[in-house]
Amino acid sequence: MKLRRPGLLVKILIAMALGIGAGHVFPDMLARCFITFNGVFSEFLGFIIPLLIVGFVAPAIADIGRRAGKMLLFTAAIAYGFTIMAGLISYLTGASLFPSLISVDRYLQAEASTVNLAPFFEMDITPMMTVMTALVLAFVLGLGTAMTGGESLRRGLDNFRDVISWTINRAIIPLLPLYIFGIFLNMTVSGQVGPILLTFIKIIAVIFVLHVGILVLQYCIAACFSGKNPFRAIVTMLPAYFTALGTQSSAATIPVTLKRTIALGVDKDVAGFTVPLCATIHMSGSTLKIVACALALMITRGMGYDFSMFAGFISMLGITIIAAPGVPGGAIMASLGLLSSMLGFSEADNALMIALYIAMDSFGTACNVTGDGAIAQIVDRFFGKKTKTTIK
Repeated sequence: MKLRRPGLLVKILIAMALGIGAGHVFPDMLARCFITFNGVFSEFLGFIIPLLIVGFVAPAIADIGRRAGKMLLFTAAIAYGFTIMAGLISYLTGASLFPSLISVDRYLQAEASTVNLAPFFEMDITPMMTVMTALVLAFVLGLGTAMTGGESLRRGLDNFRDVISWTINRAIIPLLPLYIFGIFLNMTVSGQVGPILLTFIKIIAVIFVLHVGILVLQYCIAACFSGKNPFRAIVTMLPAYFTALGTQSSAATIPVTLKRTIALGVDKDVAGFTVPLCATIHMSGSTLKIVACALALMITRGMGYDFSMFAGFISMLGITIIAAPGVPGGAIMASLGLLSSMLGFSEADNALMIALYIAMDSFGTACNVTGDGAIAQIVDRFFGKKTKTTIK
């Protein structure tokens, strides 16, 4: 029998544990080797991020524009609205609870006694464009391709997306555990790892409760249109939730999600349209996690924040992570540029965000998938046939 290769989550967790252990025993010279690698990898990641945004967002917008119709635009609007709602609720909850859960003084004391190790050399890889420029370019290319019907450009965008996807899957994802290892090694050497890990154990618990609350709210909104009991609807969708926990993929869960959505009483044609579409564009659970972790990290580091800053960040995030489920950890990869440009995150902050996001990736995916059923119920109210089935 062949042994299954460990998944990305297992590799990340092992890298975190090994990094913490190595930080206590590695000599400075050896630790600096990994810090040097992290500096080069971080520069390469910064170079790829704007290209990732163009490569993912432009083809997605072109595809939506090409198939533009009332039901598609209506579904996309609800999915985006649910995503923004989840992000805002995550921020408001975090802003209320996190200051009492996070010990800023303890972290600042650890930071004051930090011993920083310098890399052996640095490599400057300047990105071809800023994150905002990449977003604008993605919209221009996507909408322009959809409106003009340019097949050659459309194929070019698809090919470019394949190149970026290949780069992420073959270069970034395989090296990510080594990058996380170096980050946690450096954090251990500097004495910062303890306060940060203790903080995020509490934050993860809050995020899990938020996931449940978001799903209940989404199905209560759907109940206003469908007239169905929201709690019975959630129970009906549980097989999709648990399948997503196991697969960590919205796309892989589509068959189960589709079957359970039809069991909600949604018209088969409506379900067949909304479920695959929402598997790509509905990212409530992912947005919730990114916002909560980003806010917690900012509070921990004593960084300034306010509602307007996060409202803008969440609005842009809901667009940036379109089609991000195409690669493992795609949502957090696509959001790194916004974290740096809009929230002022450093290389170490972004690396910690990657580790935290992937550690909770399955729960975010499960929230995204389960919420798709609520969106389908709303769409069904306006576009479904009159004959309905009952929840089984």
